Amino acid sequence: MFAEVILPLPLYSTFTYSIPAEMSGDVVVGSRVLVQFGTRKFYTGIVACVHPNRPEGYDVKPISGLLDPKPIVRRSQLRLWDWIAEYYLCSPGEVFKAAVPTGLKPESTTRISLNPDADLSEAEGMITEKEAEIIQLVSAEKKLTIGEIEKSTGIRNVTSIIKRLIEKNILEVSEKIIERYKPKYEKMIRLKASPDDHEALHSMMGMLSRSKQQEKALIAYLDLSQWLSRREGALEVTRQSLIDKAGVSPAVIKNLENKGILEVYKKIINPFNTSSVLPSVLPELSAAQLKAYQNIISQFNDHNTVLLHGVTGSGKTEIYSHLIRTVMDSGKSVLMLVPEISLTTQLTDRLRRNFGDRLLVYHSKFSDNERVEVWKQVMTSTEPLMVLGARSAVFLPFHNLGLVIVDEEHESSYKQFDPAPRYNARDTSIVLASMHGAKTLLGSATPAVETYYKALHGKYGLVTLTERYEDARLPEVEIVDMRDQRKRKLNYGIFSQPLKLATDDALKAGRQALMFQNRRGFAPYVVCRNCGWTPRCVNCDVSLVYHKYSDQLRCHYCGYSIPRPALCPACEENSVEVYGYGTERIAEETHTSFPEARVARMDLDTTRNKDAYQEIIEDFSRHETDILVGTQMLSKGLDFEKVTVVGVLNADSLLNFPDFRANERAFNMLEQVAGRAGRRKDKGKVLIQTTDPDSSVLAYVKAHDYSGFYSQEIAARERLHYPPFSKIINIYIKNKDARAAEEAANLLTSALRSVFGPRVLGPEKPFVSRVATYYLQTIMLKVEATASMKKVKHILRTLYESLARDPRIKSSDLYYDVDPA
Repeated sequence: MFAEVILPLPLYSTFTYSIPAEMSGDVVVGSRVLVQFGTRKFYTGIVACVHPNRPEGYDVKPISGLLDPKPIVRRSQLRLWDWIAEYYLCSPGEVFKAAVPTGLKPESTTRISLNPDADLSEAEGMITEKEAEIIQLVSAEKKLTIGEIEKSTGIRNVTSIIKRLIEKNILEVSEKIIERYKPKYEKMIRLKASPDDHEALHSMMGMLSRSKQQEKALIAYLDLSQWLSRREGALEVTRQSLIDKAGVSPAVIKNLENKGILEVYKKIINPFNTSSVLPSVLPELSAAQLKAYQNIISQFNDHNTVLLHGVTGSGKTEIYSHLIRTVMDSGKSVLMLVPEISLTTQLTDRLRRNFGDRLLVYHSKFSDNERVEVWKQVMTSTEPLMVLGARSAVFLPFHNLGLVIVDEEHESSYKQFDPAPRYNARDTSIVLASMHGAKTLLGSATPAVETYYKALHGKYGLVTLTERYEDARLPEVEIVDMRDQRKRKLNYGIFSQPLKLATDDALKAGRQALMFQNRRGFAPYVVCRNCGWTPRCVNCDVSLVYHKYSDQLRCHYCGYSIPRPALCPACEENSVEVYGYGTERIAEETHTSFPEARVARMDLDTTRNKDAYQEIIEDFSRHETDILVGTQMLSKGLDFEKVTVVGVLNADSLLNFPDFRANERAFNMLEQVAGRAGRRKDKGKVLIQTTDPDSSVLAYVKAHDYSGFYSQEIAARERLHYPPFSKIINIYIKNKDARAAEEAANLLTSALRSVFGPRVLGPEKPFVSRVATYYLQTIMLKVEATASMKKVKHILRTLYESLARDPRIKSSDLYYDVDPA
């Protein structure tokens, strides 16, 4: 028998391996296997198919190892992977690599060692100084990776030198399989007697009559395990809990083990064990919420997907909770997606109270071990589960899925940008639900234009919720003309007079404020006022952003950084200054403008670990912080009771982008961040600072008029033939040589036009035309909304293969972005 194996590589086909006789019957679809690929490298693969057909024309390698007694991937997942690869124009291997936690993908690491047969005395006159340094290092350390050699020697591009030494038979290469997943263990203790064997217990107590510490530990065990009141098998307690309860040292427990009274053993523990949390009664729905809930249930009779269009603060989460309870009571699991990890942090406590230990959380800030634990729990659980997660949660191995909820469905965060697969988790979750015969609920106060269009035209069901929870009023929005403020000298640094006064009033009344700026760092621009020098990234065509806390200039595209120079490198004058405002600088100015207030900041720099989100949000929720400064993280569904003022410090940075989605993105973000204000009894106030107060987008935000904005936007989309009236595929060409990238793009565009005609736009340089040393060119392909992606993919693949021999194409990387956000 043979197995078709998917490898975690950007390759468009599966690879055939023979199944050894000793694995016959154990290797099935979804099995995790270790296979050799190429001459030395080993990878973890997933079995996609088992068959008896021996391939012709080459020798088939055997599967090297079966890593699990049971499959770790379900057939339904493999079908979803196939759909993602086909629709988003990528390979199944790229989907596999993104879908499965790294801890479940052991692979070999190349290690360099000294060839035991090498005669170094013969080679002495034939090696260079750098080669000698590497030989000396490897001789001392036995086996090293290429990265370790490069780090220890400081020699750049060490690979070519190692290759020469291998060719000279001085060094040799070996492969070591690296297993990243290590389950957590805890030492457990149980009594070496059954609960109904009272004679054994009396005998044990008699053995300890002269050792009060050991007797104390045994009594503590009986108390902790409730041993005397049970009649089932021996009961376990953790070693640490027994030490704490008895107040004894580990040596006392060891003595009891040596006497054969206690048994000490290791057990794999679940890091998410919350069995002590019991589900509570759900809060009652208001009349408006109950009506929306009943309408959703009714709409599910006719539609597999329903849009809940509810204004900000209308209590959509309570409706979600009641739907989740209904589905889980029927024996099925639920997946709830949120666009930002900070939202999983805020929702976890609320949902944990409702669903106890059946709630699992999954996102990329978890360690690899934690993600593997969640994966295994979803795979093996026989009980219905509630999974809350960011976009990667769509890949979990569900088997009895009944409902998928996509909260804030309009968010561009659901779209994966790099690397492939460049999928949209909202659209993928709809396909996932349909494969399980489940329903999908999309929720938003500002639905994506495409989603609302489908709801209005009957493809999706539509339920509208126009009232805020507990009759809270929508916030008043004031557009502040910053040109006028500056002319009249009324602004306080970044703060206009109206925003300063409103924030002062809120703080005096014991309320809180949010300050929104969609740019992190201290200052986006660094310029020499004397000669005009501006620091630029050596790898990308962007200027560097100043981060004051580290006193560094940093590229937000590739991570390149340098210290801020004391003198201008160009004119050597002390005239380097920073301009503009990032969240770091705004937080500093907020401290100055509101000296009595407690200020915190939430952006990518302050939330690099999973606990940082929780700490910032919990401090603000407990009113241990008065003003929270942040990026777009603030706009994504957070619920704070005492926020009455929201300041948008620079709306211009959202409004002026050369992109057909720019107005939609700006309206959604501004309306959503405005919705954080006045979510309870106090009416909120939102102040949007801009130099373009006559913008139509701002007028719709001021009126909270989504319908008006949608009507204007859909008319423009239809006129210009943009989604939902077409489907867009952006084609990117990357090359380290600018001219080769341009020539490859022209060549590909010409070939595309021969098939697709005027549907092809470009090529052109993107807004940032060089990233991480690669020059970029883009081609836009607009195809009909009803076009078959399978056919489009076949045409694109055929065209690429026909051009593949051309050196300009061959030296370039090419990838597709379907439905760009």
